[in-house]
Amino acid sequence: MENTVGSGSGSGRNGEVAEKRKVALITGITGQDGSYLTEFLLNKGYEVHGLIRRSSNFNTQRIDHIYVDPHNAHKARMKLHYADLSDASSLRRWLDTILPDEVYNLAAQSHVAVSFEIPDYTADVVATGALRLLEAVRSHIAASGRSHIRYYQAGSSEMFGATPPPQSESTPFHPRSPYAASKCAAHWYTVNYREAYGLFACNGILFNHESPRRGENFVTRKITRAVGRIKVGLQSKLFLGNLQASRDWGFAGDYVEAMWLMLQQEKPDDYVVATEESHTVEEFLEVAFGYVGLNWRDHVVIDKRYFRPSEVDNLKGDATKAKKVLAWKPKVAFQQLVKMMVDQDLEMAQKEKVLVDAGYIDAHQQP
Repeated sequence: MENTVGSGSGSGRNGEVAEKRKVALITGITGQDGSYLTEFLLNKGYEVHGLIRRSSNFNTQRIDHIYVDPHNAHKARMKLHYADLSDASSLRRWLDTILPDEVYNLAAQSHVAVSFEIPDYTADVVATGALRLLEAVRSHIAASGRSHIRYYQAGSSEMFGATPPPQSESTPFHPRSPYAASKCAAHWYTVNYREAYGLFACNGILFNHESPRRGENFVTRKITRAVGRIKVGLQSKLFLGNLQASRDWGFAGDYVEAMWLMLQQEKPDDYVVATEESHTVEEFLEVAFGYVGLNWRDHVVIDKRYFRPSEVDNLKGDATKAKKVLAWKPKVAFQQLVKMMVDQDLEMAQKEKVLVDAGYIDAHQQP
C-alpha cells in the first residue's frame, strides 16, 4: 500500500503558484457510494484519499477503473491507505498526514438483515466508528488550527423505520434494526459535535440508492442479477422475502452530488435526499423481469428466512429542503434505474454463460 501523500499543488503561468487542490478523505471508498463520490470529486479537481480495511481478498473492484499507480505522482489523484473505523489511532494519524479539507464518512456494515446477525460489530463500526472519526477530526482541528474542515456523515432512511411516510428532516426516528439504531446514534453524535464544538458537520439522510455497482446481497441487485441469469438459462428460481416492502429508490450516482453540495453551504445542516416516490419490491420485480420479457411469478419463490425480525413497511422521503437549499434533484427515474441495472447484469450473465458452455466454470444456482 502506497502511503506517500502528494502536495496537490503546482506552478501556473509566469511562475505563479496554482491554487492548491482541495483534498477529500473518504471512508468506505470501495463501496458503491464511495466509488461514485470518488469519480465525482476527481472530476471536480480534488485529490482523493480513501481509507480501506486490510483483507485477504481484494475488494477494490468498484474503483479499479480510476486507480493510478501512486508512483505516477502527476496522475495519481486518488490514493488508498489502510485504516479502520474500529481503530481510532489510524483515523487520527491519517487526518494528520493527509490534511483533508473535507471528510466523508461512508463506511459501515450497511446490510440491514446482516445487522441482526452481527449486532455488536454493526454498532461498533456504524455508531462508535462515527464517533471515533468525529473525535479524530475534532482533536486534529484543535491541534492544527485547521478549523475549515468539513465533515459529512452518511445517514439512512432506515432510521425512520416504523414512522409513517412521508419522512423529512423533522420526522421522528423509530429504528427497526441494529443497523438503523446505530445510524441514529451516528446521526446524533454528528449533531452533538456540531453544537458542542462548532464543527462543520452535516448528516445526509439518504433514502435507498441503487446502481449497477450495488452489492449482490441487496434485494435490488439480487433481483437484477437473477433476471440476467434466468434469461440466459443459468438459473431458474429467485428466493425472496417480503414483496410488499415499499422503498424510495434512487440512483447512487445522483445522490453523491447531494453529499458534496451539503459541504459547500455557508452553514452545516441535515438533509433528506430522496426521489419522493415509493415502489414495492413487487413493482421492482415487474419492471426488471418485464424488461427482458419474463413473468416474475414464474420464477420467484417466497422464503421466510428472508423476512426481518422487525419489518420496515414503507419509506418515502420528503426532499423539499434539499431541493430548495441545495438546488438538488434526482436525474434518474425509477424505471430507468431498474433497466440500467438489468442491462449490466444481463451482459454479465451472457459472459458467464460463455464460460459455462465452454466448461471453464460450473453453472450454480444463486438464491
